[in-house]
Amino acid sequence: MVSSTRKKTWSRNENELDIGDTHVVAVSPDRDPNPVRRFQSFTTDLHDLSKWLHDVGVQSVAMESTGVYWIPAFEILESDGFEVILVNAREVKQVPGRKTDYNDAQWLQKLHQFGLLRASFRPSEHIATLRTCLRHRERLIEYSAAHIQHMQKALMQMNLQLHHVVSDITGATGMKIIRDIVNGERDAARLATHRDIRCKESEKTITAALTGNYRAEHIFTLKQAVELYDFYKGRISDCDIQIEQAMAKLNQNKRSPDVSMSKPRNRTKTRHEPDFALRAALYTLTGVDLTQITGFGPYTVLRLIAECSDDMSKWPTEKHFTSWLSLSPGNKVSGGKVLSGKTGRTKNRATTLLRIAAVNVGKTETALGAFYRRSAGRVGKAKAVTATARKLAILFYSLMKHGTSYIEPGAEYYETQYRNRVVMNLKKRAKRLGYELVAKPEPHCAEVS
Repeated sequence: MVSSTRKKTWSRNENELDIGDTHVVAVSPDRDPNPVRRFQSFTTDLHDLSKWLHDVGVQSVAMESTGVYWIPAFEILESDGFEVILVNAREVKQVPGRKTDYNDAQWLQKLHQFGLLRASFRPSEHIATLRTCLRHRERLIEYSAAHIQHMQKALMQMNLQLHHVVSDITGATGMKIIRDIVNGERDAARLATHRDIRCKESEKTITAALTGNYRAEHIFTLKQAVELYDFYKGRISDCDIQIEQAMAKLNQNKRSPDVSMSKPRNRTKTRHEPDFALRAALYTLTGVDLTQITGFGPYTVLRLIAECSDDMSKWPTEKHFTSWLSLSPGNKVSGGKVLSGKTGRTKNRATTLLRIAAVNVGKTETALGAFYRRSAGRVGKAKAVTATARKLAILFYSLMKHGTSYIEPGAEYYETQYRNRVVMNLKKRAKRLGYELVAKPEPHCAEVS
């Protein structure tokens, strides 16, 4: 049986490759007298594998992927001119029997030969580079957040209530105060002079909050937490440079749109947004201003493009796109009866981003915000998030594929459309029952003589 740390690869031209510590490859018996071979996982062996597949006339290779072990084989085979596709392991894991490497390879080779294996989405090389940098950056942000918690813990152990008087201890006021404490300052009044003009609390309140019990061991842990936080901030800045270079490669052959960008909806940058002209780079790449969609900031759009690519031709219609995101209703039907319409579970990062954006949209006075609130009152918040995320996905797909602009209609527009739809349905029901629905006349005010 193949363990969970292995993957399988096969080809439409009758070959199958089982990837793990060793790679088991199967081709059609009429192509080679020895149709099943085993290769080591070293790079030289991967090149030998590629040469053998060329020699037997293989052109297309399909790969069942789990983890990251498939990536070296995928990239080498792709660079050698093979058509390499990824296959979802769930589609073949229920096959009974044939659980040895050799038998499994031969069986999966036949499935691919007859076109019974579907390809998963794989972005282009430059998008894959951008995706890798962004995912690594997000992991660094998670690591830095742990050291922010360490700073908060050290401050609380000294009874310094900094987090009660500033909204973010890593902001301008908070970091100046913390660095002064690490450098030896103990006078609460002097520390409070670092108060930024935008800070809500007064200098007197901050002074009271910074009067604490300074102990050497807690100062030591605070100092190390600050140093580690600064280290990760530096690595995040390095990632920003790589992301900017990746965007420059994507825009290398792009021409800037003739129409200038509209004004940004938010003047300030969102938290953790890369430190370069991101919105302009995205506008050059896509040709449309996706940040005008409610709930989409430049950083959200960047991560969506990294996960979904800038080429929507992979999905023929918006329904295919929302199905890939697991945001469309299920179609489990048997005997003409719908057994389940639940959306499938997914770990797709783009789906997570759209769900987060949907929650934020629900707090706005927009058409999508009104849709979210009405849906939440009717079917609950969980289903309202899914429905709103699906609408956002459709907007993203339409703007990316057709290059149209988004114009926010407003909450009043949605409410009017909803009211007209309800009235039309009521009229139809009344007509079927033999009645006529008549609007109640508005009362006229009596004239005063």
